[in-house]
Amino acid sequence: QVQLVESGGGLVQPGGSLRLSCAASGFTFSSYGMSWYRQAPGKERELVATITNTGSSTAYADSVKGRFSISRLNAKRTVYLQMDSLKPEDTGVYYCKTGWSGRAYWGQGTQVTVSS
Repeated sequence: QVQLVESGGGLVQPGGSLRLSCAASGFTFSSYGMSWYRQAPGKERELVATITNTGSSTAYADSVKGRFSISRLNAKRTVYLQMDSLKPEDTGVYYCKTGWSGRAYWGQGTQVTVSS
């Protein structure tokens, strides 16, 4: 059974940093790409960052380039999202996602609030 469990969210001031983690189980983690998405109140869920199965390639939404960094540690079956220089518009629920054969698997999400 595929499970993705996010952690690390919280309340942070503008300009601050947070590191999100997503612990995976129930599948061969090292075989699949992973992504982080977010959903702000009243908005659609959007892709934030993605990483290949080996970690050799990453991609980011324009809104987070230069501020966020996605990484993974296959030995720990975990993907990370380092978020620096946070802005109020980064507020939302952050989800990790994987998928194959036309099926997507999501975690339950972790809340990130950027506010003074």
